[in-house]
Amino acid sequence: MGYPFNQKTYIMTTIADRLANAQQRITQAAKFSSRDANDIQLLAVSKTKPNSDIIAAYAAGQRLFGENYVQEGETKVKELKSSCPEIQWHFIGPLQSNKTKVVASQFDWMHTLCRDKIALRLNDQRPDELKPLNVCIQVNISGEPSKSGISPDELMALADTIAPLPKLTLRGLMAIPTATDDIQTQKDEFQQLQNLFLKLKASYPDVDTLSMGMSNDLEQAIAHGSTMVRIGSAIFGQREKSLTA
Repeated sequence: MGYPFNQKTYIMTTIADRLANAQQRITQAAKFSSRDANDIQLLAVSKTKPNSDIIAAYAAGQRLFGENYVQEGETKVKELKSSCPEIQWHFIGPLQSNKTKVVASQFDWMHTLCRDKIALRLNDQRPDELKPLNVCIQVNISGEPSKSGISPDELMALADTIAPLPKLTLRGLMAIPTATDDIQTQKDEFQQLQNLFLKLKASYPDVDTLSMGMSNDLEQAIAHGSTMVRIGSAIFGQREKSLTA
């Protein structure tokens, strides 16, 4: 499947320019797939980027930001609380059990839930005064041993554990498919994820989020039902080394 939008034709000099470009890609991909662009959210992946970049994106209207590293994310949440009060913080990295308290207390979303133990700890450590933590189950759709996530056949069992927990809200699925330019591989994996999402939603009707698609494959992700695409380098530039984990 081809798409009419060519991002290389756009001169992008600022974070605001690149955000506008990303939004236009989402809009055109949605139109091409006969979907409403308003049903697809842009999650700006700000890991390793300075606060000044996040503030620039915020000034341009961006509100959803994703962080991969617990300590770095916690610092940003606290430092930007006053200047950027409307940010919705998403944790999108692997999470060790000894760091769950930070995510439970500082973040609005957690995308990479793949163990019962982590779910229980997040629930127990979520402060009473906060709304339930929104969570997505991470699925390792490519089966790569280097990637986190459960296998597809483990999905429903984990969902059954999460759903009754009062301080967590199961919102959907997240995945990082194979990094490839092969369109058929992209299609196959995204189709599998869409099928799993629909299966999960059939059992839990409140499920509404399919977090998949990044800078290089967001068009195919949107064609297969993605409701949230995660874009980092196309907005903030190439990744820098994180000083904290």
